[in-house]
Amino acid sequence: MKTQLKYPLIVSDFDGTLVNKDGTISLENSKTIREYIASGGKFAISTGRLPAGILPRAKELGLSGMVCACQGAIIMDIESKELVSSAKLSFETTLKIVKKMEEMGLHIHIYDLWDFYSNTDDGALKIYENAVRGKAKLVLDKPLSKFVEETKFESYKVLAMVSKEENARVYEELRKANFEGCEITRSSNYLVEVINAGYSKGTAVEFLANYYGVPLEQTIAIGDQQNDLPMIKKAGLGIAVQNADAALKEAADCVCAFTNEESAVARIIKKYTY
Repeated sequence: MKTQLKYPLIVSDFDGTLVNKDGTISLENSKTIREYIASGGKFAISTGRLPAGILPRAKELGLSGMVCACQGAIIMDIESKELVSSAKLSFETTLKIVKKMEEMGLHIHIYDLWDFYSNTDDGALKIYENAVRGKAKLVLDKPLSKFVEETKFESYKVLAMVSKEENARVYEELRKANFEGCEITRSSNYLVEVINAGYSKGTAVEFLANYYGVPLEQTIAIGDQQNDLPMIKKAGLGIAVQNADAALKEAADCVCAFTNEESAVARIIKKYTY
């Protein structure tokens, strides 16, 4: 049944926001999202994951339309898998970033449309693979930079897996490297990412608002980490879940009283959209 919604477009982060720590989506979140869509709302996921890691989860929720992947660098139609918008880092930029990360001795991932490549096979990779439900292609016989050179690889983003204690230091060192046209962001305490500065979760929200014909002031964005900051700022109503990073909470228009483990997304939909 269609109804008049105060916010007819919601864009939500996935990990740490919509999904529980164990990888499940709560029944309350699933039910409420379906009811919101049945009422005429558009609900989209915006994630750092690749399409392969988010398309099955979007279908699990019964979503159609667009999904935003790789921090906004990829926008894809869920049903047809048509690539609607995409932006890779150039080969030269990818190579420069990877070489810098190698100098720092980091565990590195680079990303194609459907696959990602890792220079390290360890416990942290297994945890990451389990979380994103995908398996890395390992490059262990040569430096990852050599692989990038040989294949002229253009990555959608370059990611470093770090310990919680290393996160701030790695973030600052990469930020000081001043990779042209790039932005350094964090998607968790263990992930530091270099992305195309011209494409973010913020530009993805703007794209979706235009695509669905919804004024930006009537959009909601929900997130928990630094990489969600662009969409929190861009949307008409930017909301941080209770378990969000302190900086995101400070930038958000409001902070939900509930965490991702407490069906925060469902509670936000019920409170703000009807």
